[in-house]
Amino acid sequence: MKVVGVRRFGGPEALEVVEVDEPHPGPGEIRVRVHAAAVNPTDTLFRAGVTSAEALRDRPPPYVPGMDVAGVVDEVGEGARQSTGDHVMAITLPRSRLGGGYAEHVVVPSDSATAMPLGTTYAEACTLPMNGMTAQLTLDRLALGPGRTLAVTGAAGAYGGYVVQLAKARGLRVVADASPEDEPLVRRLGADVVVARGPEVSLRIRQALPDGVDAVADGVVIGAPLLAAVRDGGAIAAVRGFGAETERGIVVHEIWVSEYAREWDKLDELRRLADTGAVTLRVAQTYPPERAADAHRRLEAGGVRGRLVIMFRP
Repeated sequence: MKVVGVRRFGGPEALEVVEVDEPHPGPGEIRVRVHAAAVNPTDTLFRAGVTSAEALRDRPPPYVPGMDVAGVVDEVGEGARQSTGDHVMAITLPRSRLGGGYAEHVVVPSDSATAMPLGTTYAEACTLPMNGMTAQLTLDRLALGPGRTLAVTGAAGAYGGYVVQLAKARGLRVVADASPEDEPLVRRLGADVVVARGPEVSLRIRQALPDGVDAVADGVVIGAPLLAAVRDGGAIAAVRGFGAETERGIVVHEIWVSEYAREWDKLDELRRLADTGAVTLRVAQTYPPERAADAHRRLEAGGVRGRLVIMFRP
């Protein structure tokens, strides 16, 4: 079968199409015939070896990125909750023994997949699992009750946009950052207050809410400067580690989506929210496998709104 992977870690040019043996599911696993695989910032870090070189040093290449897919179940292991022919979206873990999602077939635990949202394309459905589950984990760790205030950086991005929408579904008040051109999008996502993005975002959040917010979900990976936006005893959710000391009793939650990779109930909740329109799925552009490097180049150039998607089948 065809995969997109790297033999040596490096820039986008390191990505290549490689033929490998087809995988088969074991007990509690399913095989998905992939139609679409989302391209995420974490994939570029994996490709470059930043998050993968040490973890995979004892495994033979190719090393396959990709953390979420959509497609059709074509094999099931004993005890799987899905059946052959089911149209599913799934979260994949490139550093696990099962590998990443840039592949014509992937094997995943049955609990890592659920039905695609109603009326969605494969390209749309594959944008939800990884970023949506990261957003779910973020809000679960922050544990804010209805009426509390959450600030979101990178609100126009995939993770940030899902955090905004899921926070509103939980009854939170949301303060979000945006560039002038992204402000209409961020308001459509549900933000109650929009502040200008940039180095002074903490100051602008404090100007909007002088007492500080209850918590921040840091999609931009700003880190320690965001402490100034949070009230005493509040919290920050950091999606790539925090790497600094906290202050004033502010709790830092480091968010690693692998913790939720087999939380089927959480993934299926995302599906239900997408069914109702509470969560919206955004595709920026699709690419064939042979142009995966172009997708990585575009993502790393910045400014993408919605997800880039590799299409293995129409």
